[in-house]
Amino acid sequence: MSFRTNPDRILDSIDRARVRDEENRATAFIRDASARELGTELPEVDATPSERLRRIFGLVEKAYTATASGVEMRRLAERFQTVGDISNHHARGDVTVQIHYLDHDRSDDVGVTPFEIHPSRMEEARKVARSTRPDALAIKILRKELRDGVLAAYKKMEPRLRDAIGERADMGHLAVRVSMDLRPGG
Repeated sequence: MSFRTNPDRILDSIDRARVRDEENRATAFIRDASARELGTELPEVDATPSERLRRIFGLVEKAYTATASGVEMRRLAERFQTVGDISNHHARGDVTVQIHYLDHDRSDDVGVTPFEIHPSRMEEARKVARSTRPDALAIKILRKELRDGVLAAYKKMEPRLRDAIGERADMGHLAVRVSMDLRPGG
């Protein structure tokens, strides 16, 4: 009997393929989405503090955009499936903004903002978007939480950023990382 007509071999092949797929999914578990933006253009020597602060905010904005449009964000949204990792559409998480001064001794400035997503938010999004796909609704909610979290974290960090500008720590290269961490709510 050939491979094509032997039912036992066909079922064994299907089982092996399922096991391989489950192993790939287990190794591809995504809990966070992040992006890093490197600022290599140095500000002018006579740049005002507000111009230098705008440079930092521009890097934060680029990192936010890269995070919001990244593949990891879609994977986070896929976790909101009905029978998925985040059951009942309840999740908690943090949005983190980190600024690293590459050419200065100053330590990193970090701002963290927590958030929580309740099942009622999914219902509201379903009414507004007129869609029933949990991942499509979740990505809208996650992007809104990311935007609000980045702005709140930046506001928390702004006094420290002004100190860094006073120390001239921003006159070299900067690295900005924006990340969103998501976990099931309990």
